[in-house]
Amino acid sequence: MTISDGFMIIAVILGPILAVQVQKQIESWRRSRENKLYIFKNLMATRATPLSPRHVEALNMIDLEFPEKGSKEKAVREAWKIYLDHLNDAPRDPEDPTYQSKLDAWGTKKSEYLVDLLYAMSQLLGYTFDKVHLKKAVYIPQAYSDLENDLYLIRRGTLDLLKGEKALLVELTPETKSIV
Repeated sequence: MTISDGFMIIAVILGPILAVQVQKQIESWRRSRENKLYIFKNLMATRATPLSPRHVEALNMIDLEFPEKGSKEKAVREAWKIYLDHLNDAPRDPEDPTYQSKLDAWGTKKSEYLVDLLYAMSQLLGYTFDKVHLKKAVYIPQAYSDLENDLYLIRRGTLDLLKGEKALLVELTPETKSIV
């Protein structure tokens, strides 16, 4: 048996093993990219409705799918950390006379930080969106905004009633015969 025969035997044995390992690595990369795309697509689809469960779920998956390996992934993680810190720092005291102005300023920064996060993700995933597109090219029917605002006001009013902070006005009219 010659050296070339030995190499041939080793190649015949190791070839399929290496091929399987390479295929597993390729599948792992593909799965990782698909998971990143899933998060990005959900955030893009829900960027006008940040209270939607899909949006919140996608945000909470970022830590799992964007590890700090390369510089572009690190950019996503940094943008996410800044955005998350800001989300957790919202004005909380509606009794504060400057509450509304603080809330408006917070909302403006929140939008900017979300755009920064989406931009970092788009760069990593090979999209060519600019920040203006990410911020402005979104559609939400006015009815959705009105509905969310109405639901908020109903919840807030109901809570104020239950806390005793507001009273329910009851008016008796001549058409009212009896109250049961």
